[in-house]
Amino acid sequence: MARLILLPLAVMAALTLGVGLLITKVLQTTTLIANDQGVNAEMAKDRTPYLSSITDVVSSLSDTPVIIIGTVLLGVVFRLVFKRWNESIFLALAVFSQSAIFLLATVFAERKRPAVEHLDPAPPTSSFPSGHTSAAVAFYCGVALVLTLHTHRYRILNLLWWLVGLGIPLGIAYSRMYRGMHHLSDVSWGFLLGLVCVAVAANALLLRPVLTERGRGKAVV
Repeated sequence: MARLILLPLAVMAALTLGVGLLITKVLQTTTLIANDQGVNAEMAKDRTPYLSSITDVVSSLSDTPVIIIGTVLLGVVFRLVFKRWNESIFLALAVFSQSAIFLLATVFAERKRPAVEHLDPAPPTSSFPSGHTSAAVAFYCGVALVLTLHTHRYRILNLLWWLVGLGIPLGIAYSRMYRGMHHLSDVSWGFLLGLVCVAVAANALLLRPVLTERGRGKAVV
């Protein structure tokens, strides 16, 4: 179990730190980073009161209290509904692991936030990667995966889970850039970080037990 969880997460942590240092120490004066920063400048030019209000609400869907409370509540619900701890521990691990890697990167690869007006208070953590985005992917995609595995016979429901599970993190990623809090590269890596943490936790705690039970059910029939 440790090999299935610790090794891939350690590799992802090293990659995240490496990319962060590459951006902040090596590529900071290149055209690539200039273009990355230019995205925020273009988005800042097109701000409107309506979009600013909408992105404020969307961004809040991945605030730390929301993710923590949501993870705890759904952990309890999953335990009661599925009569085991796998789904609950999976979601907690996905959310916790992305947070740990995010915090590690912000300490050692300090990146300044975009050089535009910030519509939110700037937290003490640095810009790379986007913690709001990685947390959103870990939580909302994690929930979508749990629901999909238990409603696999219903394609419309599965489509709905993933429209929500992917749509909210994408909306949050856009909102964080719009509000001047993160670069495109920050939210892109945050999205990848969240997906990797979901995949690692699912492989260790979720997919194997669920697929095994599904196979046993077919064998009994």
